[in-house]
Amino acid sequence: MTMKLWQKDNTATLELIERFTVGRDKEFDLLLAKYDVQGSIAHVTMLGEVGLMTKEEAGLAIKGLQEIAEAIEEGKFRIEEGVEDVHSQVELLLTQRIGDAGKKIHSGRSRNDQVAVDIKLYIRAALLEIKEETKKLFDLLLQQSEKFKGHLLPGYTHLQLAMPSSFGLWFGAYAESLVDDLEMLAAAYTIANKNPLGSGAGYGSSFPLNRKRTTELLQFKTLNWNAVYAQMTRGKTEKAAGIALSSIAATLSRLSMDCCLYMNQNFGFISFPAELTTGSSIMPHKKNPDVFELIRARCNRIQSVPNELTLLLNNLPSGYHRDLQLTKEILFPAFEELKACLQMTMLMLNNISVKENILDDEKYRHLFTVEALNELVNKGVPFRDAYRQIGNEVEKGAFSFDYKKQLHHTHEGSMHQLCNDAIAAEMDNVLQKFA
Repeated sequence: MTMKLWQKDNTATLELIERFTVGRDKEFDLLLAKYDVQGSIAHVTMLGEVGLMTKEEAGLAIKGLQEIAEAIEEGKFRIEEGVEDVHSQVELLLTQRIGDAGKKIHSGRSRNDQVAVDIKLYIRAALLEIKEETKKLFDLLLQQSEKFKGHLLPGYTHLQLAMPSSFGLWFGAYAESLVDDLEMLAAAYTIANKNPLGSGAGYGSSFPLNRKRTTELLQFKTLNWNAVYAQMTRGKTEKAAGIALSSIAATLSRLSMDCCLYMNQNFGFISFPAELTTGSSIMPHKKNPDVFELIRARCNRIQSVPNELTLLLNNLPSGYHRDLQLTKEILFPAFEELKACLQMTMLMLNNISVKENILDDEKYRHLFTVEALNELVNKGVPFRDAYRQIGNEVEKGAFSFDYKKQLHHTHEGSMHQLCNDAIAAEMDNVLQKFA
């Protein structure tokens, strides 16, 4: 049995206990391997500068760690049987390469702050990937908004016919929703972009560590100053990221529901190539929106992530607790799930077909009651009187005005003034927060 970092000469852990406590941790630790090496290189560099390792030892260790980083990039890294976690594996490989100098890299460091910095580095990078995918979808939505801005669409409230809308408004609405979602993502990024390394087990160290130096080396914007709070960011950082992911997921889920409705034959507003839909085993006519249904389902699961983390973290006192190990298996898969949902949404919307002249259908004539009402108001009829007049005509079945060619909505954010340039500028402002 390989020795653990924390194991004494006369102790051994029952295999059953070890299996239970390790759980799926090794699986998710592989995702942290490159970040564990990055954190170790920064720590070793600092140790060499403050005299806790000689310059020669630090240089040797850094070279060995860089070799391990190369193995990770090449897919050759694994956590061996009997090795507890990624931190142990990296230190074991380093010691095999450079000898006893490899055993010095843990000075002034605890696995607690090691995993804290690994997770922050991982989350920071993962948030940037989500940002990039979200921006691609945002650009596509604005592009489609402009392309289809002349195509009218029924607007609904309470799933009842309400007022005329347009595909320009519909696509643009989801684009602007992503602006607010990225505000949440930027806030999570700010929280993740703070360095906890050097907090040790959560109470600092008697060694003369230079935490500002590791912050600089790891390109964090700042550090978590208080050693106790640096450990308390475990779980809190993950939850902030989960909330941000759930915000984007909520937008995709709602968009997917719209698409499922609009593809339905009773609506018939949009369609997609046959190869992007699925059929029925017994109904030859079916073209099912399975992609959107699964985006909706997966995004609804992602929206449960903050709640799962809340239940995991609630009532924990300050200090490290093994409960925090489970944050990885709750949050990490959500990044990949959301990335896949963003990419599939782009694939579908790139291939969307929009029906023309939808509102020519007689069943949509009541969409124009507000237009008729407003025309009366423009002629000087008091609003309440105009409302009553049009309402009475509708009730009698007499309302048949044709306002389809007279629509001209000019205020900001209406169908003839989409303000997509302003929405794009808002997105650019949010993106600056990731700099």
